[in-house]
Amino acid sequence: MSQQPQTLTTESGAPVADNQNSQTAGPGGPLLIQDQYLLEKLARFNRERIPERVVHARGSGAYGRFEVTADVSRFTKAHFLAEPGRRTEVFARFSTVAGNLGAADAVRDPRGFAVKFYTEEGNYDLVGNNTPIFFIKDPLKFPDFIHTQKRDPYTGSQEADNVWDFWSHSPEAVHQVTWLFGDRGIPASYRHMDGFGSHTYQWVNAEGAAFWVKYHFKTDQGIRNLTAEAAAELAGADPDSHQRDLVNAIDAGAGPSWTLKVQIMPVAEAATYRFNPFDLTKVWSHTDYPLIEVGRLTLDRNPDNVFAEVEQAAFNPANFVPGIGPSPDKMLQGRLFAYADAHRYRLGVNHTQLPVNAPHAATARNHGRDGHMATNPGGRAKNYEPNSFGGPYESGAPLWASTEVSGPTGTHPAPAHAQDDDYVQAGDLYRLMAADEQVRLVANIAGFLAKVSRDDIVDRVVGHFRAADRDYGDRLAAAVKELRA
Repeated sequence: MSQQPQTLTTESGAPVADNQNSQTAGPGGPLLIQDQYLLEKLARFNRERIPERVVHARGSGAYGRFEVTADVSRFTKAHFLAEPGRRTEVFARFSTVAGNLGAADAVRDPRGFAVKFYTEEGNYDLVGNNTPIFFIKDPLKFPDFIHTQKRDPYTGSQEADNVWDFWSHSPEAVHQVTWLFGDRGIPASYRHMDGFGSHTYQWVNAEGAAFWVKYHFKTDQGIRNLTAEAAAELAGADPDSHQRDLVNAIDAGAGPSWTLKVQIMPVAEAATYRFNPFDLTKVWSHTDYPLIEVGRLTLDRNPDNVFAEVEQAAFNPANFVPGIGPSPDKMLQGRLFAYADAHRYRLGVNHTQLPVNAPHAATARNHGRDGHMATNPGGRAKNYEPNSFGGPYESGAPLWASTEVSGPTGTHPAPAHAQDDDYVQAGDLYRLMAADEQVRLVANIAGFLAKVSRDDIVDRVVGHFRAADRDYGDRLAAAVKELRA
């Protein structure tokens, strides 16, 4: 018997009008702090686990350097990118997303790819993945998505029903699902995968001209992946395979490197580009915006203590430096709040004073004091501003350029562009694959989808893949039917 649908409410019991779209300043504008449902949802999600990370718990990290190899000063005034030859100390962390702290490395899961640049103007954190896209485009859905990937409240295990039910109601996930279940879904090691900033960011040059930018870290070791069968064997034989590989490579003097390239879009072109350039489920065409080399990231030193320097490392995409800033990308906007909030909960409000998180090439001067594990580096200095006793004072120089917004506030879906459906790029990706890769892709998806207990969920999922490419969906439907028989 069907039950009367219940109304979704906030934690105070008020009905939720829209659980699909965050409130923005106009249809294409940044998120609003008045969206207390979004903040409540993200803040509660950050506090669901302690002490390990809710997501990206299983990770590895290393120190190294970033060296500029090309002049990009016409695009950004960021000091650490000022001229070829300039070097900046970095700390990088790689991770799986869904697994717990003790989970195996060789699993089918996106990989976190985060880099902390210890620049002379403060720390710049670039937080991305080994994929240029993601499953969802609005942060309001992030807690729901991760709940489907984690353990079911009743069974205590990840359930195919939960995973595919959510994706069946989220057609924007088809592109990332196609990537995840393809050959690059299980990297052979952290050294043999690319990294991406994923989000769109803003660069501003010395003249004040702004550009939209996407980051691509291309592995210099070459791409290597594992088949589902090889990964299952490796995960059982050596759950720490990626961690061991990274440590051993650096200890042997063969530390990995990546060449950083960027795509640059003039701000004026964003409104009329055929895809929404701020949609995290989409990529920019390399024909439209070719890759431009910036520099090389090299890792050459292992942490002395994994807990102190990897587990307590805190990356925050809101840590910008002059010349770099955010975009109206909704997922990025949500993460500007959620990451720092998660660290304050998990590590404490003074986590920025830990050696791995503190500035290395600059000095932090602010009026933050006290709290759990406070060292109070400000000493006897006044803890307010303005003051008459010597600062520190505001600079008056914004880090990035302002973004024009218009329209009424509200829970708007993102503005539609000419080719902004959820299937075009997923279909393009499928058709780019070689025939044998298509066979493996369909088999990988079917093996998981066949475990779903309800036909209506399977039918919705197959319908999304058919919309991306008829052959893709038909082959998947046939494979699932054979497995379920």
